[in-house]
Amino acid sequence: MIQTRQLAYRYPNGPALEFADVSAQQGGVLLLRGDSGAGKSTWMALVAGLRRASGGEMVVAGQALNALSQSACDAWRAKAVGFLPQKLHLARALSVHDNLALAQWAAGVARDNAAIGRTLAQLGVADLARRKPGSLSGGQAQRVALARAVLLAPQVLLADEPTASLDDDAAAQALDLLLATAQQHQATLVIATHDARVASRLKGASGLQTLALAQVAA
Repeated sequence: MIQTRQLAYRYPNGPALEFADVSAQQGGVLLLRGDSGAGKSTWMALVAGLRRASGGEMVVAGQALNALSQSACDAWRAKAVGFLPQKLHLARALSVHDNLALAQWAAGVARDNAAIGRTLAQLGVADLARRKPGSLSGGQAQRVALARAVLLAPQVLLADEPTASLDDDAAAQALDLLLATAQQHQATLVIATHDARVASRLKGASGLQTLALAQVAA
């Protein structure tokens, strides 16, 4: 669940952003649309507690973020929010399995090899567990990153430009995988994109809402 009211953010020595109110229910889908520079990544960073809002209120996964210290916010995020960044940031020196174990460590959760195995199997990449990210195809790496994002059963799943640089078939597969995974975990799914194909593919998705952002004035 994500609820925002009069949410605003001011860049240091830069422009101010004011966002429309959002009320996305648990298990719903929010499509965050806008060209590069419109504030999509900033909005996601605010909702994930990676940036502090300049004004307004946010309740994400039942937590009022304004009330948390930064350390408490970091601990909350590790367990409540799954993030699929445009640049996947898999640790190249670690195996696929250990990349997921690293996510458990970061959240202060005891290492659970069985949970890692189940999650990789759910995403169809269990056979890649001992391989290093550098040996994976783009599609395989994306599935591994998604497995890492949902390993701890987050209540909110954020995906930043998940179809960037993908052809039509790969983009459709990526979106279908995101939807199916979010539904399996009953997570609220947020997709930030400027790709017109995404809205077409998501048409008819349960609980779909769109938040359109305008270009930020310099």
